[in-house]
Amino acid sequence: MARPSGVAWHALHADEATRRLVSDATVGLAPPEAVRRLARDGPNRITARRATPWWRLALAQFNAPLVYLLVVAGIVTMVLGEYVDSAVIMGVVLVNAIVGFIQEQRAVKAIDALARSMSIETTVIRGGQRCRIDASALCIGDVVVLEPGDRVPADARVVQARDLKVDESMLTGESKAVSKSAVATAGDTVLADREGMSYAGSLVVRGSGRAMVVSIADDTEIGRISGLIASAEEIATPLTRKIAAFSTLLLWVILVIAGLAFGLGVMRGEPMAEMFKAAVALAVGAIPEGLPAAVTIMLAVGVSRMASRRAIIRKLPAVEALGSVTVICSDKTGTLTRNEMTVAAVVAGGTRFDVTGAGYEREGSFQCGGVPVDVADCPALGGAIASAALCNDASLTRDSAGVPGIQGDPTEGALVVAAAKAARSAPALEPTALQERWPRIDAIPFESDRQWMATLHQDRHGPTRIVHVKGALERVLAMCRNGGMSAADGGVVPLDADSAHAAARELSARGLRVLAMASMPWTGHALDERSLESGGLVLQGIAGMLDPPRDEAMLAVKACTDAGVRVKMITGDHAGTAGSIARMMGIGEGGTGERAGVAGGTAVLTGADLAAITDADLPDTVERTAVFARMTPEQKLRLVRALQSRGHVVAMTGDGVNDAPALRQADVGVAMGQAGTEVAKDAADIVLADDNFATIEAAVEEGRSVFSNLTKFIAWTLPTNVGEGLVILMAILLAWPLPILPVQALYINMFTSVLLGIPLVFERKDPDIMRRPPRDPRRPLMTFELFMRTGLMSLLLCVGAMTMFHLELERGMGEAVARTAAVSVIVIGEMFYLFPSRALLRPAWSVPVLSNMWLWAGIAAMLGVQLVFSEWSVANALFHSAPMDATAWLRVAAMGLGMGVVVETEKAIRRMAGASAASDSA
Repeated sequence: MARPSGVAWHALHADEATRRLVSDATVGLAPPEAVRRLARDGPNRITARRATPWWRLALAQFNAPLVYLLVVAGIVTMVLGEYVDSAVIMGVVLVNAIVGFIQEQRAVKAIDALARSMSIETTVIRGGQRCRIDASALCIGDVVVLEPGDRVPADARVVQARDLKVDESMLTGESKAVSKSAVATAGDTVLADREGMSYAGSLVVRGSGRAMVVSIADDTEIGRISGLIASAEEIATPLTRKIAAFSTLLLWVILVIAGLAFGLGVMRGEPMAEMFKAAVALAVGAIPEGLPAAVTIMLAVGVSRMASRRAIIRKLPAVEALGSVTVICSDKTGTLTRNEMTVAAVVAGGTRFDVTGAGYEREGSFQCGGVPVDVADCPALGGAIASAALCNDASLTRDSAGVPGIQGDPTEGALVVAAAKAARSAPALEPTALQERWPRIDAIPFESDRQWMATLHQDRHGPTRIVHVKGALERVLAMCRNGGMSAADGGVVPLDADSAHAAARELSARGLRVLAMASMPWTGHALDERSLESGGLVLQGIAGMLDPPRDEAMLAVKACTDAGVRVKMITGDHAGTAGSIARMMGIGEGGTGERAGVAGGTAVLTGADLAAITDADLPDTVERTAVFARMTPEQKLRLVRALQSRGHVVAMTGDGVNDAPALRQADVGVAMGQAGTEVAKDAADIVLADDNFATIEAAVEEGRSVFSNLTKFIAWTLPTNVGEGLVILMAILLAWPLPILPVQALYINMFTSVLLGIPLVFERKDPDIMRRPPRDPRRPLMTFELFMRTGLMSLLLCVGAMTMFHLELERGMGEAVARTAAVSVIVIGEMFYLFPSRALLRPAWSVPVLSNMWLWAGIAAMLGVQLVFSEWSVANALFHSAPMDATAWLRVAAMGLGMGVVVETEKAIRRMAGASAASDSA
């Protein structure tokens, strides 16, 4: 038999699937045949991706334009015999590489995690015998036994099922366990609706069944997702893209200027060796050597801050990227919602009762018209709750920390929790009390073709026996056609099917899933399906339930919207449910969608709709639509790429295997730490330790703060490099001795970046940071305002350093003292420039002077280092410096103060010009 491929197994009858697989649903494969197929097809194991070797990660740290220039500079200085200078330059390169290597992101482990998820044992039928084998030994045609708690080991066609329910949320995003049977479905049925298929990685939560393996390893749905993860691009963050572009531009500018300076000097008859040294000094001075280390440290501090707010950063650039996000694509189940089914309303006796409380918490009440009611005083409501709690296989639990939960099917768990809430005013409805009073003596389990479940109970204190039924509304109503329905006083009235349908439509319009409950006295000791369907049941009520939104997530969505960040919901769930949850959360209000199904004003685009949209039309459609339902992993990936094609910086949140490809493709992938699968976590950049969407808003705020402070740092540090370059260029043009040597330029760049620049990362967040719109991703790192500020301060530093160098030479001081004075002007000038840089447009005094004590500590440390540079003989020998007298120090301090005053004056003029322009436009 050839290995089958491209077959729509869900569309084939179980017998036809068995025939094509050359197997037997009863006895399975013969052991020799299983061995032959295993040898032919290989093990049921997803192909693992090889991690990048450590040595390649190490070499990658040197793969940057500015690093190339520094290495060349180090080699040239060594050739010229300046061994100390060469060693310092190479040392700077090495330190930057070590810092980058240590902080390098871990290799992507998503495919390895997928492989681990399939490393399980499973029960198969071979030669008519049940046996336990490792899932990797499965082969196509094997018959797998499915029981509660089993992880489905491969994609398989269901051939037998009894009340079989499987949790496929990791693949589909569907929060409700789905029923499985041997029925065939249409060929174009989406994965989430294929009743006759069970997929690798999903979990059996109820019932039992047998399924025949049709796909293994990389051919499974989970294997196909691993391929999507591998094909998804690693997207560079806005910061890395901008710094890369800026570095490349800076490299060419430095090379051109240094080359021109060298050529000009040689043409004027200067010694070539001296011109080489001058060109190297210019290049080294103009390169911001401290920038990579400073960026890394700033991002690392951001990581620490985000960790304190429950956001764990796996990849450093994601800190800043999150602050640049323009669109958040959020999964619904478990991210925006609690992933805990909850009864929201019960219709009984002609009245709708709303149920407060969310999730599995027992706190909550029943209300009518917003007024709490005593369930003990509402017989019809009590009857409906009793039926729902007794015709039920779920139970209430608490973990070791006392957190409430349920064991069993989430839908049934929601009904049991509702009974626990009702018991607060009607103790007889406590689930354990009901079960003790009415022990079960027989049951007919739920099956998809039957669409109802029945349980028979015996009164512990008497001969009364009652059968309770719950299931799909249409089927239960048919079973009540002769029995009637419960009245408000607990009596029985003729069935009003129209009112029941109207009540169900009202609940469905709110996005609730509807379930009907019924009961009747029973005389026998066993249940009979034909007798139950004869129409004698009494309709007790209708329950509406949903997976409720997180309260904090709703607040976070509003905060993101206020900050100009658009939130879109992408889910594998049904369109009605997605639209209802989106409407509750304020997602997509006022949105449009041509092909959308609309629920309460919220446009919903389904996977089927998306498949009909061309790649050319998709970006515009995605831009206008906020809710996407019934999405496959490929479609989620396609949506993220469409948004990125419009220039958006996209964050994608999720917790399932089905989210992993899109998580990796997104600019920022955000996984849930508690409910998230290992596959999702390994594909993500950020993991939320508390699974709380609200944490994303906090992380966005921290990310914006990091970029704001990083902008301040760049605006502060670049004038140093440009100013040093101008000093050396002017010296060449004027045929002066070099005012700054290469090793002195390195000293300035490295020490000022660390001691004066890094404290800027600890600046407090600007008060309006979450009221600003997101930064335009196309906006350059150097805006016009920053460019002008950099130019002004660079000129001030250049003029100040050259003036001080000339004055010291005129006073008869040697070149070493004059160079020390020039270096001191640049260092002290940068020190005074720190204060205007704390607020790029606002006056310096608008920031509390003592709000950042790290700044003052850095200033004190830099003053100490500068004194060592000037006065200590060892430093004098290493950096070619010399001690200065009091006159020189006073001149240096005056020049530094003057630079700060000039920059503050420029800011004031810019503010007045901005206010005038605003007044004219008004």
